[in-house]
Amino acid sequence: MNALLKFAKGMDWISQKLGLFASWTVLFAALISAGNAFIRYGFGITSNGWIEIQWYLFAYTVMVGAPFVLKVNEHVRVDLIYGKLKGNRPVYVDIFGLVFFLLPVIGLLAYLTSQYFWGIYVSGEMSQNAGGLIRWPAVLAMPIGFAMVWLQGLSEIIKRVGYLQGKFAMDTHYEKPLQ
Repeated sequence: MNALLKFAKGMDWISQKLGLFASWTVLFAALISAGNAFIRYGFGITSNGWIEIQWYLFAYTVMVGAPFVLKVNEHVRVDLIYGKLKGNRPVYVDIFGLVFFLLPVIGLLAYLTSQYFWGIYVSGEMSQNAGGLIRWPAVLAMPIGFAMVWLQGLSEIIKRVGYLQGKFAMDTHYEKPLQ
């Protein structure tokens, strides 16, 4: 179990760094958007490439930031019953959801989007817009994001099992934060 908990800690560190990267993509997208608007309305010059870069950055914001959101337990969940559960019951619900829903679905999406990425990469597909960019850098966000969410999901399972075994102290809503 110690090796698995080390893996979980390592994956948490990676997700933390990916979350930081995602926050920078938000800043860069906002700066590019503001610069593009200034140039377009101030000088009447525009480029589809700059608009597409904003979309690419948004794709990385969402896809690369998703593992961090899972790590900090801020993902979307239906709270009708979950919020009322006491003791270890939320942990069991999380494990069930991670094992039977998150890992299979995200694993499938990682596989399918990697095939999609490879097809676009090999063909050298370009945007249909004048001045548009190559597509594969944006499409690459999908298999990377899904693979990282899958690995973070595995990390979450390991941490919750470790918590149930008394080998890992969660600093989420299950327990008060560690000192």
